[in-house]
Amino acid sequence: MLLPGFDDAVQSAQRTFRAALDAMSRPGSVRELHESCGVPHGLSPALSALLLTLVDADTPLWLPPGVPAAVRAFLRFHCGCPLVDDVARAAFVAVPAGHAAPALAACAQGDPAYPDRSATLLLEVAALSGGPAVTLRGPGIEHEAALCAQGLPADFWTQWHANQARFPLGVDVLLTSGHALSALPRTTQAEL
Repeated sequence: MLLPGFDDAVQSAQRTFRAALDAMSRPGSVRELHESCGVPHGLSPALSALLLTLVDADTPLWLPPGVPAAVRAFLRFHCGCPLVDDVARAAFVAVPAGHAAPALAACAQGDPAYPDRSATLLLEVAALSGGPAVTLRGPGIEHEAALCAQGLPADFWTQWHANQARFPLGVDVLLTSGHALSALPRTTQAEL
């Protein structure tokens, strides 16, 4: 049985988009998303809300192999997004908990004339607190901020340094856990 999307599609999408923008403008900060929407098995509430808000018929989405068919049906019905097999062709790359994330360098990087054509990675982690502290610096951070995410891929920060060095090209990342959201724009520098 197909789950519903947002209870109030316009207002919920606007609030979710504003939360995502706020998170992007303040890297490492944690925002809570409590929009009422269907959450298919395999997605978290925050990841479901972000996907309902960000993907549509013009935004190809990549999902890892093994994501339940119910998730794919939910997204096709509510978002109308094309699901692509080649991660480099995706505008959004969504990785639910328990699935391997592709290498950041494998995702669309944009090109010098159009760096905005890069991918945004939506990555579900175990928690956005309680993990090893990583110091963040860059635009949107007055002095420094700390991100303490649990469950990132083992080589994530090595990949992140290479991603950040490719600026203005590179991938932006939205981290989710349960109802929580945090962001790492490609301009953010991370120090372990």
